[in-house]
Amino acid sequence: MGSLWLGAFVGFLITLALGWLFPGLGHLIGGFIGGFAAGLIAGGGMGRGALAGFLAGIFGGIIIAILAFIGLVLVGGVAGGILGGLFGGLAGLAIGLIAIILAIFGAIASAIGGLIGGLLTRGRTH
Repeated sequence: MGSLWLGAFVGFLITLALGWLFPGLGHLIGGFIGGFAAGLIAGGGMGRGALAGFLAGIFGGIIIAILAFIGLVLVGGVAGGILGGLFGGLAGLAIGLIAIILAIFGAIASAIGGLIGGLLTRGRTH
């Protein structure tokens, strides 16, 4: 049985690369292909493959949320002092929440790819 977290990380990198190379539709296709790779690496059947694919898909939204929060706190703090940092943090929190909600759609495509990848590893012997 493969590593769940390694599969999720490799799937995330594939999703990131394809999304960067082909903006728009590349995010969904990259999510599916990244989830498929995550499911192949994670092994262990459909459930484990789907979980690895879902984790690969949701990583992008979480990272964007963290970067948006930190970036807007810094910009607000530089531009408006302590109060600007507070308002920047609130804006970053709102943008981060939107990014996580949108990442759920990519995570669904990744989970479907992971399910298929995990299904293919079911018959593999170790």
